[in-house]
Amino acid sequence: MSNENMTIHLKVWRQKGPETKGFFEDHTMDDVNPHMSFLEMLDLLNEQLMEQRKEPIEFDHDCREGICGSCNLVINGMAHGPELRTAACQLHMRKFSDGDTITIEPWRARAFPMIKDLVVDRSAFDRIMAAGGYVSVKTGNAPDANAIPIPKHEADLAMDYATCIGCGACVASCPNSSASLFTGAKISQLAHLPQGAPERKKRAVAMVNQMEKEGFGDCSNFQECEAACPVGISITAIAEMRKEYMKAVLS
Repeated sequence: MSNENMTIHLKVWRQKGPETKGFFEDHTMDDVNPHMSFLEMLDLLNEQLMEQRKEPIEFDHDCREGICGSCNLVINGMAHGPELRTAACQLHMRKFSDGDTITIEPWRARAFPMIKDLVVDRSAFDRIMAAGGYVSVKTGNAPDANAIPIPKHEADLAMDYATCIGCGACVASCPNSSASLFTGAKISQLAHLPQGAPERKKRAVAMVNQMEKEGFGDCSNFQECEAACPVGISITAIAEMRKEYMKAVLS
């Protein structure tokens, strides 16, 4: 891979607020190092804008390690960009070529209202979690390791679902703006652990109802969510969510 800087053309979504009309703003950068992360490239762009006394571009970020889920960007029409199972903060400019044009947009979903530029309000996920994505029963002190036998298959499934970082790529990539993969992962994670058993039915009903209340669309099995998920959550989480919900309401 060459260390020579690249020229990159950007089309970046700008929008001052939820009540204003947005537009694409064009920028050309001639000093993009291929080893920069995507967010470092945006940092450089903002430095240049501020040097020109222009308003920098608002975008979300925090850990920049693919853990927190804050780096929610649609890059060339794909949630988090072109690299499979990679959050936008872990995407590097070497995935693009000299002279490329890159279009950058925010998540677009009714349940994720616009704040500014590339930043949307994802607090709907927080409210889904607050509806039941936790264990509130008294569990006492932390037990010794292996004190509660859990089959390896169950433990592995719980851990797989627990890797969800709540970024919202599943919503942004779904034609229906469904949050079923996120909600399914959070319900299924605890359904496979003994600590989640006492509130299992209550949790499934409360979280699914809150998901619908927030205005997310229904799942139509397009599987775009699984393809866009930066940690590779399987759509089996959605099937498990539906099973948990039906068992809860019919029992």
